[in-house]
This record gives sequence, C-alpha cells and structure tokens, in this order.
Amino acid sequence: MNQSHRDGTSHNEDDEHGSDGHHEGHDKHAGHSVGMFRNKFWLSLALTLPVVFWSEHIQGLLGYAAPAFPGSHFIPGVFATVVFFYGGLVFLKAAWRELTDRAPGMMTLISLAITVAFLFSVAVELGFDATALWWELATLVTIMLLGHWIEMRSISQAQGALKELAKLLPDKATRLTNGETEEVPVDELSAGDLVLVRPGESVPVDGVIKEGKSDLNEAMITGESEPVSKDEGDEVIAGTLNGEGSLRVEVKEVGEDTKLSGIMRLVSEAQDSKSRSQDLADRAAQLLTGIAIAAALLTFVVWQLLGADIDFTVVRVVTVLVIACPHALGLAVPLVIAISTTKGAQGGLLVRDRRGLEEARNLNTVIFDKTGTLTLGEFRVVDIASAGDVSEDDALRIAAAIEAESEHPIARGIVQTARDRDIEFPDAEDFNAITGQGVAGTVDGVKYQLGGPALLDAENVDVGEEIEGAADEAAGRGQAVIYLIREGQAVAMFAVADGIREESYAAVRSLHDRGIEVAMLTGDAQAVADAVARELGIDTVFAEVLPEDKASKIKELQEQGKIVAMVGDGVNDAPALATADVGIAIGAGTDVAVEAGHIVLVRSDPRDVARIVTLSEGTRRKMLQNLWWAAGYNIVALPLAAGVAYGWGILLSPAVGAVLMSASTVIVAINAQFLRRLDLDGDEGERAVKQS
Repeated sequence: MNQSHRDGTSHNEDDEHGSDGHHEGHDKHAGHSVGMFRNKFWLSLALTLPVVFWSEHIQGLLGYAAPAFPGSHFIPGVFATVVFFYGGLVFLKAAWRELTDRAPGMMTLISLAITVAFLFSVAVELGFDATALWWELATLVTIMLLGHWIEMRSISQAQGALKELAKLLPDKATRLTNGETEEVPVDELSAGDLVLVRPGESVPVDGVIKEGKSDLNEAMITGESEPVSKDEGDEVIAGTLNGEGSLRVEVKEVGEDTKLSGIMRLVSEAQDSKSRSQDLADRAAQLLTGIAIAAALLTFVVWQLLGADIDFTVVRVVTVLVIACPHALGLAVPLVIAISTTKGAQGGLLVRDRRGLEEARNLNTVIFDKTGTLTLGEFRVVDIASAGDVSEDDALRIAAAIEAESEHPIARGIVQTARDRDIEFPDAEDFNAITGQGVAGTVDGVKYQLGGPALLDAENVDVGEEIEGAADEAAGRGQAVIYLIREGQAVAMFAVADGIREESYAAVRSLHDRGIEVAMLTGDAQAVADAVARELGIDTVFAEVLPEDKASKIKELQEQGKIVAMVGDGVNDAPALATADVGIAIGAGTDVAVEAGHIVLVRSDPRDVARIVTLSEGTRRKMLQNLWWAAGYNIVALPLAAGVAYGWGILLSPAVGAVLMSASTVIVAINAQFLRRLDLDGDEGERAVKQS
C-alpha cells in the first residue's frame, strides 16, 4: 500500500478540505474536517467577542459602557454578518444538501435559526422597530461551530485505529536480487520477489519466510499480545513488527491485497454499513426536525396572539429551532458504532456487517464447525496407554524419533504432539517402512515397530490387557490406534485423532456461563463427533452432515425460535454462515467463508465468540443510553425554549439554547467514549461501562 492510499484513509485534523470518508450516519459532514471547524470556530470567536462587548443589550445587562468612536455602533452588525457568512456558510450548504435530498435534519434547523436571526436583524437595521439579534446570531454560530468541532474530533478519534493500522505499513522495502540489496517503494514489489526484513523493521508484505527465524509482534493485526515465533516456511503478515532475527521473505501479496489492507477495508465498510439502531436514530432525527419546525411556527403564532413584541417572538422562534436540533440524536449511534468497530478490530474481531454485531447480544445458540474451528484440522495424540517399564512420555519420545522420518499425516501428528509437550527425541537409526503395516527403527540401541492392527496380526504381537482396553475405548470413539512394539510385545498405545484446540475448552465454557447453548456441526462419523462433544461439554451434535445440508440444520434451529450463530472456516461452511443470524468466520479460513460471515475472527480463536457477545451487549447499552439522553433532553428543553416557563421568570436566549444543545452533544460523545473501557475478556470493564 503506497503512501497516498494511507493518507487517504486517515482523517487529518489539519486537512482543510476533509474527505467524504465518514460513514453514512454523518453525511451532514461530507467534505468537512476537524481542522475546518477548528479554524472557523477560533476566527468566529475572535469576531464574536467585540459583537457581544459592543452590544447595547449586554451593556445594559452588565451595567458597563463600551468605548464609543465614529462607527463603533456598526461593530455588532458588521462583525456578526461576517460570522454569519464565514462561520455559518458551512451549515447553510449542508442544509441545502439535506433539502435537495428531501431529508431535512439538524443542519436545516441550524440554518433556519441563524437565517431568521440574520434577516430579522437586517430588517431592524433598515428601519423595522425592534431590537436586532446580532450578538445572539454571532454567539449562536460560534457555539455551533464549537459543538461540531468537538463532534468531529470524537469521530476522528473513534476511527483512530484505522490511522494506526495505516502507519504500520512501511513505504519502502529492501529487495534482494541476485544476492544484492536495493531499497524500493513497496508498491514496486510483485509476487515472487524476495525481501529482507531486518531486526526491528515492519514487514512490508504478506509472504512466506524462506530463510531466518524470529519472533514477530502481531498485536495490531490479530490482537495477540505475545510475540509469535516464526521459522522457515511460516507465513508473515504485512504491518507486523519483526523481532531480533533477520528474515528473507518471499512476497505473496502487496498493497491492497495484503491482510492488513483487508482489515482496514472491513473496518471502514462496517462503519459505513447501516444498522437497525442507526435507521431508528435517523428516523427519530427526521421526526424531531418536523416537530421542531412545527413548534417554532406554533411559538410564533401563540406569542403574537398573546400580544408579545415581534423581536421577543422571533427570539423565541430562534431558540426553539436551535435547542431542538437533533444533533445529539444524530451522533448517539454512529459514534458508538465507530468506537465499537475499531475496538473490535484492535481485539481481533472484524465486523463486516454491523447488523451481525447488533444481533449477537440476542444469541442463545452457537454452532461450531468441528474441523479447523474447534479442532486443529491436524492429527494429534489424544490419549496414551503404556505398560511395563515404559512411561507415557518415554513412549511418545521413542515414537516421535521413529516417525520423524515419515511423511504420513499420523506420523506428523505424533511428532508434533511430542514437540507440543516439549519432549526432546533423538534421531532414530535403521528406519524402515513396512508396507501397509507401519514403520520400524532403532532408538537408544533398541529396535521398535510402530503400526496399527495390521502390524499386530502380521507380527503376532502380544497386547497386554491394559493396552487392549485403552485401544478398544479409543476405537469406540472413532480414533485411530497406533501401537509401539518391542520384541513382539506392545509397550504402548497411541490414540490419534484430529486434535482439539486448547482454546475450545474455554470457548464452550464461557458461552455456557452466558446461558448460550453450544452445538457442533460436522461431516465426521457420529462416534468421532460424540467423542469431541463429550470432551468439550457440547450440548448438541449434528454429525455425518453433508456440506449442502449444513444450512438446513441452521434453519431447523431457527424454526424452533432460536437465535443462531454459526462459526466456521471452510468453503462448505459459507451457506451456513450466510443463513445464520450471525455468521462468524475464522480468519485463517478460506476467502469464501470470510466473505460470507458477518464477523471475522482474525486470531482463529473460538474464545473470541464470547467476546463478540460482550462487545454487542456493551455497544447496545451505549446506544440506548445516548438515545434516551438525546430524546429526553429535547422533551424538557423544547417547552422551555418556547417560553412556557416565562411566567416563572425562566427564559432561554438563543445563545443559552446553543450552549445546552452543544452540551447535550458533548455529553453523548463523552458517554460513547466509555465504551473504550469495555473489557472484552471479563466483567470488570462491563461493569465500568454500565456504571458510566
């Protein structure tokens, strides 16, 4: 990814022109930026101060006399007019877009308020018998600019994860050609090139290590806090940070095709996608706009019928229009969504469709695909029984030494199990493959054989009662049984099966703790599926299911009234992922499965399913809190703005109305920020979010 792309992704506070990159909930800010509102606010504030200082109304209210000089009486009108056209133009343009789209909203209300105040004040200057509203106009525009600056900063900060991700990619890479090194721009690299990644450098591409070994920090990509050890043949991800080793990496993907770029696109698309809560907030904002305009007209009519002065009535109308702006309502949901999607991305949860995240809080059933999701998709030794003077660890050490010479999948599983248990094994001597039966070799001067039942029959091996009983149990679970034989006697038995992920135990337990039922879906034999289910404590098993029937199993549960999530990683999981209420794709799976899911688990860790539910619940709480605050504020503020409490001496000016409206927006923005404290792995952060 080149520099221009990265800059285009970020939201630069000093960018005067802004971008159209904000999500749909903020179309009112298309073409706006933090820097634009900041600059307009400071200049408008500088112009507003003299308007207020030389205002006759303020002088009388505070009991002072502003210095008089030729033309000083023009200061409020001239300066306020500049503020109207300079600071207010951004609202007028946005209101025009709303009206042309036939979707009047908060910008329409703001523009009506400042336009009414401006035209009324101009009429007064031209001879209409009333008091001009210059200081109210100037302060109103300035305070509105401040509110929008704060809002834009909140949005920009919520999208900060994208900017941080963009910074991970280096601009240049060191390419190796015929043993010579040259520094080239990353976008000049192509698949098959060889690049050098020095200690402490960021990996510039997705690729495979051809030479070298190192620990890589993948935290920003996968959420994994511990450095990951990488050796020859292992894949590396663009944007990850190399440790102390030097690596030679063959390029597989560059630029837009890297995993990091894909993550950034998914986060951006999730923030752009509409959710049901956003639709509700948008409809409420449009409804409130209509109510505000009607309230303003009613206020005008009622006060005129009561015989109020025209300038008093216009001030009431302007205040109603200002204070009723559904600004907080418009910000309530989009800001929470922006924060939740970036928080999820930082924790290895990529939200492709916000509706999936929204629905996750309602889940009562989670279905896991077995192979590659709950299990490793690779053989491992799942049980060992030994006899005589051979311990289980010693038996595994001997078996791994012999099988290290074999390429058979079961042999690789035995060897990897020994490595997983940190069991060191020597090199075997006299290795020999016994066709159709097994292998043989010498370890520590002793000859051993390894094989299944066919080897037992061919060699007439004596199997002890203890080993035979363990073997029968393993066979009943649908597991392959391999025997270690010494001098015609079976000294150990290995039950070999698709290994269960260590994380799967905690994943099932955490879902059960939430009252969520866990099911497993697999094409494997019933005995194999039942063995895994018993081991993990899974509630329901669907075994021997054909790929084309997986989606129908999801529908069966949905017809029972269950809200179902499907977790899978393969091509044959894609229809089921799309059918489920929430489709959760394992990030290490196929592109098809990832595209079909609502949410992608970057770490391929089944424990992250519970974290999705936590994020969904926390996001929903923040949305409801903000929506209730925004709506409740208007229920109280609108009557006060119209002057219903005038008889008790309570009267709000347009400037106070603008302060209250902006304060409401700021409160909503601050409340949304508490979502950052949500602990996806526990209850402490959840309580903090509730309490806030």
